Amino acid sequence: MSESPIATIFRRHFDSYARKNGPFPSDHYKVANAIRECRTETMGGHVWCCPECSHELTIYNSCRNRHCPRCQRYASAQWVEARIEELLAVQYFHLVFTIPEQLNPFALRNKSIFYSLMFRAVAETIKELGENSRFMGGTAGFIAVLHTWGSNLMDHPHIHSIIPGGALAKDHSQWIYSRKNYLFPAPVMRKLFKGKLMAYFKRAIANKSIVLHGSLQQYNDPKLLQALYNTLYRKKWVVYAKPSFANPQAVIKYLGSYTHRIAISDRRIKEVNESKGTVTFSFKDYTRKRRLEMTLSCEEFIRRFMLHVVPTGFMRIRHFGFLSNRLHKTLMPLCKKLLGSEVKPEDSNKDQPVHWYDIIEKLTGKDPLVCGKCGKGRLIQTGEFPRRKRLIFLTGGIP
Repeated sequence: MSESPIATIFRRHFDSYARKNGPFPSDHYKVANAIRECRTETMGGHVWCCPECSHELTIYNSCRNRHCPRCQRYASAQWVEARIEELLAVQYFHLVFTIPEQLNPFALRNKSIFYSLMFRAVAETIKELGENSRFMGGTAGFIAVLHTWGSNLMDHPHIHSIIPGGALAKDHSQWIYSRKNYLFPAPVMRKLFKGKLMAYFKRAIANKSIVLHGSLQQYNDPKLLQALYNTLYRKKWVVYAKPSFANPQAVIKYLGSYTHRIAISDRRIKEVNESKGTVTFSFKDYTRKRRLEMTLSCEEFIRRFMLHVVPTGFMRIRHFGFLSNRLHKTLMPLCKKLLGSEVKPEDSNKDQPVHWYDIIEKLTGKDPLVCGKCGKGRLIQTGEFPRRKRLIFLTGGIP
């Protein structure tokens, strides 16, 4: 199995970075340890043997950390499998809600509270517009996904929303279709989202839910804080709609690539130069609309990567409206019935792949347990070995 370049960077440079810049929150050490140890002997593993040629293969366990570049494709496939039954035979829309850069430092230093406020403002914006009779006049359902990065790995919090083109009538009697060309007018979305998030942000500052750490301490000065509010109200916030999806299958393809995406994937790493201590990766320059390459020191690369560690327990993917966890079991079958779609029995998921090798076969079309040496036998598990206990504490880390 090929080496992960991001894991290599963390194994060789994280300790040095931590000594110079730590201590960090415990979440950061957990992520660093997980990336460094993923699919190594430290994680434990299983031994597989071919009954035809006796070839043995050792497969190490994955860390399953949501920030690990090697684990997210599998996690994404599992999540998408669970979403297939939720697809409706309607047009789907993709909205993106972005905050002004002046708010980025507040988000970075108050992740849980600020990102929660973003989700709340997005959810209420879509809910309110969906219930407006000028647009749909019913209950919308949607998935919202938080991304915190730009292509250059710097902080850039924004929320992607995937929304079926329509709503369930309040009395549950009919499905109300949206317009074909757009879901909601962009200027209306911008104004509503700005108003809601600013109201929640100001309230959080006033009740000290958002703490003014570091450089933010300057906003303890009421004049500077008011000047910031004025700037934010004057700015034109970026809320826009991407081209709508052609069909439900396109939605699945999108979800698989976006929901479990992390700040940067291994495939974007072009070179790790150990003699210079640098890493070169590709990024998209949206100003010039072309893909370029950027070279950073390995420690600066780690710093930018760690900007996007989400606090433990924070839900980065959320469901709302008739797709919410509380309502989807009862309302999704109703929506399908109103749309004339087949409603499958509750046990329809029983044949979905549950093992890692089933998921990989579904993704690649190849059975990963077919012997790579003889190509005839199918590997069977013959042994396993446990995860090693970490005997040495990393700098400022946890066992």
